[in-house]
Amino acid sequence: MLHIALPNKGALSDDAVTLVREAGYHCRRDRRELMVRDTENDVEFLFLRPRDIATYVSNGVLDLGITGRDLMEDSDADIVELMPLRFGKARFCYAVPQASDRTPDDFDGLRIATSYVRLVEQDLAARGIDAQVVPLDGAVEISIQLGVADAIADVVQTGRTLDQAGLKVTGDPILHTEAILVARRDDFAQRNNGAKLFIDRLRGILVAREYVMVEYDVAKAALDEAITITPGIESPTIAPLSKESWVAVKAMARKGRVNQILDDLSALGAKGIIITDIRTCRI
Repeated sequence: MLHIALPNKGALSDDAVTLVREAGYHCRRDRRELMVRDTENDVEFLFLRPRDIATYVSNGVLDLGITGRDLMEDSDADIVELMPLRFGKARFCYAVPQASDRTPDDFDGLRIATSYVRLVEQDLAARGIDAQVVPLDGAVEISIQLGVADAIADVVQTGRTLDQAGLKVTGDPILHTEAILVARRDDFAQRNNGAKLFIDRLRGILVAREYVMVEYDVAKAALDEAITITPGIESPTIAPLSKESWVAVKAMARKGRVNQILDDLSALGAKGIIITDIRTCRI
């Protein structure tokens, strides 16, 4: 049986459960259980603190896990990132009071509050900065106002929380983070059929979220130009129509280009243009 860790709370948990369920696995918790067994797929899901998942996977207690890249890097666990999952995206940054003009290179002798001690210590060392790291477990943004720190390092998504605390980001991000799938070794999926299937299923959902299926009829005389608009993954599917001078075209296209594709095909004279979502796929 495959053992997989999922975050137990927060937005990271909600998005992870949604992804896994869309991939065909049963992992709904009715009473906030710590463990849910999917006997049909021979998988056991364990719901753990996101910060602890890297440690459990690295120790071999669990086979795979979904956590944040920031948490994996801060843990120093002996694990590998198998694939990004395209949700929970954020930046790990330094922040200072809005009236301050300090940059990270000015942090010598200052106090830096953070929940990510290892990441900050590594970055300060790389910069040659001698600063005191103040470990905190949450509510980092209030530490400057309370006189505990002179600057902070924390995960930033919209920046609204920093703004409410009278802070601003300074310097470039230390790390760009998002939810990721991790394993003990990068060859684990090649040696475990269940893990390989799980990864393939997740990848299918992620690809499907990025693409749509475009179908339309177009005159043969305009086919070459139509193909440049919808080239597909490798090439589009083209089928003859009963109207001899026309063909039907079907191709996958990036979801973000839908409106432009629709405009371009219409201008080309294409008819019966249909754009549909894709639930999952393998490419």
